[in-house]
Amino acid sequence: MADQTDAEVIRRELDTEGETPTVQIVEIVANLEGTDQSELPPMYNCIDGVLKNLFSDPPAPEAQMRIEFSYKTYRITVNQDGTAKFVKTE
Repeated sequence: MADQTDAEVIRRELDTEGETPTVQIVEIVANLEGTDQSELPPMYNCIDGVLKNLFSDPPAPEAQMRIEFSYKTYRITVNQDGTAKFVKTE
């Protein structure tokens, strides 16, 4: 993988109190891609319940838990505090 520059890394904040973090991820990717959410593949096959559990039943803050996964053409890292990083892989 090529070296990442700041221009290739997009950072966002997710609403950890929201009911559907996967919907937030799809909304962000759709915005980054300039497409409608309905044009993207569903996330329930990818990471659905795991993200919801990260926020609804989080580990202790000192665990510094994070989830990293691929969706569409992005490598996405979500931290338990709601910060998210999107790295374009193609």
